[in-house]
Amino acid sequence: MKLEKKIAITVLSGGLDSTVATATFKDDYQIHALTFDYGQRSAEMEIKSAQAVCKEIGADHTIIKLPWLSELGRSALTSNNDVPEPEIKELDNMESSIETALKVWVPGRNIVFTSIANSFGESMGAEIIVVGWDLEEAATFPDNSKEFLNAFNNVLEVGSFDKIKIEAPLIDMNKTDIVKLGNDIGAPMDLSYSCYKGFEDHCGVCESCMRRIRAFNNANIEDKTVYMK
Repeated sequence: MKLEKKIAITVLSGGLDSTVATATFKDDYQIHALTFDYGQRSAEMEIKSAQAVCKEIGADHTIIKLPWLSELGRSALTSNNDVPEPEIKELDNMESSIETALKVWVPGRNIVFTSIANSFGESMGAEIIVVGWDLEEAATFPDNSKEFLNAFNNVLEVGSFDKIKIEAPLIDMNKTDIVKLGNDIGAPMDLSYSCYKGFEDHCGVCESCMRRIRAFNNANIEDKTVYMK
């Protein structure tokens, strides 16, 4: 008799990181992916990408709308503020990167997403919540850090009957490492979408696009992404 797979909830934006993180568990778990529409510029493309990734790996998919989140703060991702376009040499400059991060910061986003993922997990009997938090993002986004991961797992240990654990397989990786891992495990990285601006093709100049471009170049792996610039 074929045994049913264990269940994993994944927070899947459709971006490079969450796509690779999700694909890491595709063979051992029945995946139920959550994609959040919080009024971000790229919501339509992120949802389209996440749907394509889920179809490719055989995952279930739910879209959750959080329109109120876009009303908090003045993130360039959810407002008419200009999306930063740093130069490639600024990507490793901490002062410039923090300045850029503050302009695209959405207050409490990962706290909200992960809490909702826990609610789904408890209701579905899931064992793990999968997130795409990584070392490169953690340099400027505190809610991607190992400290944040450990703290959130401590909260779930105390506050959940089911003791669901958050798994962050990329937590010690930079983008180049992530691309290499994605290539090794056959993650559908070509279906992922990283652009902050939300155009059908990647803009090629926002920070997220530039980190994606650099990662594929450094990994010496073909980047099938279409960039406008």
